[in-house]
Amino acid sequence: MIEGTIIRGRGGLYTAMDLNGETYVLRAKKKFRRMGISPLVGDHILLTPGEISDEHGWVEEILPRTSQCLRPPVANITLLCIVVAPQPAPDWLLVDKLMIYANREQLTPVLIVNKADIDNEQNTINLARDMYNKTGMDIFTVSAATGMGKEELLQRFAGHVCCFSGQSGVGKSTLLNQLFGLQVETGDISQKILRGKNTTRHAELFRFGNVTVIDTPGFSLLDMDAVFDPVLLQNFYPEFREYEGKCRFSPCYHATEPGCAVREAEKQGEINGERMERYRSLLKDCREKWRDRYD
Repeated sequence: MIEGTIIRGRGGLYTAMDLNGETYVLRAKKKFRRMGISPLVGDHILLTPGEISDEHGWVEEILPRTSQCLRPPVANITLLCIVVAPQPAPDWLLVDKLMIYANREQLTPVLIVNKADIDNEQNTINLARDMYNKTGMDIFTVSAATGMGKEELLQRFAGHVCCFSGQSGVGKSTLLNQLFGLQVETGDISQKILRGKNTTRHAELFRFGNVTVIDTPGFSLLDMDAVFDPVLLQNFYPEFREYEGKCRFSPCYHATEPGCAVREAEKQGEINGERMERYRSLLKDCREKWRDRYD
């Protein structure tokens, strides 16, 4: 058997690449269906190639995964690249959700502010830094149109399996084209509603030297149906850590409790107020899902 990585999957057929760059068209053996498992883009597998007379070979084994996403279905990501842009207007709540997802799945989140060439007075990048500078997350300013920031991104991506996420229309596919000289289909912004047109329809893996990138459809990776104890939400906010153990009550949800060190830090401007508002909104959602978990 040959070891390979699934680089795309469509219509029940999987394309895998071995260590020498040879590609194979495969079907998954029926045992995976019985096991309730489906091969994913990014999976490391053992395969048997088809014979000369065969249309395809077979996925024999799926090797252990380091991570797994269900929406879109991809595996073995190490770096989650969250892309925003001046247009369409950034959905910062989506950024927060993706950061939570990354922390839950032990992925490293990176924030990329694309379209710097149209970021008037650097409003978007300055806002991003104000909100996330205390999270420890790397923030990059780039322009897929001009190539600005390309080298810094490639250095950060080295040795990682990267997945681009974020709203449609922020330029994820255009950025991939700029970084790696690919010809990924791109779209534009609907001028009527200033929203992105989704052009990526299937997840696909690309390799460029020591960088591996998975291009995915432009929607959230986060499964917002996930249910967990609301008190755990604060664990996914790195800027809260320095105040751990300093609140009057334990546990403290950092919502309305008196003597809360995190809320005091917000009042003093040490924690971004907009991000705290979104935290409280997510906390409310978590509480409702936790309360209704047995319904």
